[in-house]
Amino acid sequence: MPTARIESLDREGRGVAHVDGKTVFIDGAAPGELVEYSPYRKKPGWEAAQIVELRTQSASRVLPRCPYFGTCGGCSMQHLDLPTQVAAKQRVLEDALWHIGRVRPEAMLRPIHGLPWGYRYRARMSARFVLKKNGELVGFHERKSSYVADMRSCEVLPPRVSALIQPLRDLIGALSIRERLPQVEVAVGEGLIVLVMRVLDPPDEDDARQLRKFAEENGVQLWLQPSGPDSATPFWPLDAPPLHYSLPEHGVRVAFSPTDFTQVNHAVNQLLVRSALSLLDPRPGERITDFFCGLGNFTLPIARRGANVLGVEGNAGLVARAQANAVMNGLADRCRFTTANLFEADACAALPASDKALLDPPREGAVELVKSFAVRAPGRIVYVSCDPATLARDAGVLVQTQGYRLVAAGIINMFPHTSHVESMALFER
Repeated sequence: MPTARIESLDREGRGVAHVDGKTVFIDGAAPGELVEYSPYRKKPGWEAAQIVELRTQSASRVLPRCPYFGTCGGCSMQHLDLPTQVAAKQRVLEDALWHIGRVRPEAMLRPIHGLPWGYRYRARMSARFVLKKNGELVGFHERKSSYVADMRSCEVLPPRVSALIQPLRDLIGALSIRERLPQVEVAVGEGLIVLVMRVLDPPDEDDARQLRKFAEENGVQLWLQPSGPDSATPFWPLDAPPLHYSLPEHGVRVAFSPTDFTQVNHAVNQLLVRSALSLLDPRPGERITDFFCGLGNFTLPIARRGANVLGVEGNAGLVARAQANAVMNGLADRCRFTTANLFEADACAALPASDKALLDPPREGAVELVKSFAVRAPGRIVYVSCDPATLARDAGVLVQTQGYRLVAAGIINMFPHTSHVESMALFER
């Protein structure tokens, strides 16, 4: 078997080595380790491999907390200590900014991170009846597979949610629609857990009885979703309070539906909002636009600082709920919201100019939007990103064609133990 010295980690958390002129990506390897490996995929310039024997062990290697790590595909970095995980993600961001955008920040922001376990307040788990397993599986997909992992707990879910996995397996396996219920979505608010069950057929009378019993015994609210996300409706109990999370530093409470987009990690989200507002520095009377505003996660705290904020979002339903959140928080006089397709080249033509802007786009980034700033340029932009590659591309546009400086950038460890990299950047003109 060949051996290799691990030099670094790639953006998927795999060890990277170079052997005989080829790059080798080795699952589960840590920087500095000498490993014996076996390739499972070969290409002319690279190979993907797995460890056969660990010859020397890195000081950053730790014992994974989850018994399903390596089988379940939810986490890829539990074998590394947290400082190593954070350093690897910061390197991914810096490499993307330079190699894709050809830009470097003038300063690196201190990484934002929180508790490493029990943080995941949103999750989408698959459900599948497997005869060979003698029952129902509920969980995440196996690594590099469409199969559902045979799991009974999850360390990154809140303990109360993790404890529901086995009862969910028992419940769904006993339903007449067990083979027509492919997914359970989890949404955790303050004081309430909602489970949204994707049902391709409606439950019969006995199914409904079992679902109600499960909800009552486990202290959760069940919703049923027969088609798209907007079809989800409460099933039992019907009198549960609405989901919400708080941003106590800003005196803000955000109500949401269980199928709405919200940040997975509520504790780190509080730190993210604090840091974003520190960089944006909203002042009373300033005109600020919050692009991809969602439910108002940044809009409402910005308004609390006294600025006049316009929230822009492509989903009309989210805009309506954001407006309702502004009313609930007594901020309707300083917030207004509008719907626009921010992926179109002329999306911002009809929008008013602003002194500052905050962007929090999906993975696709916001290239058409940042191009539009050549005409109406905010003096300061805070860009929150869930994909370093699209942030780097958009940063290149802002710096090389729009006259902005990349003042600072840094990572947010929103998803510990995974290779997912959230980041934030500050641009000034």
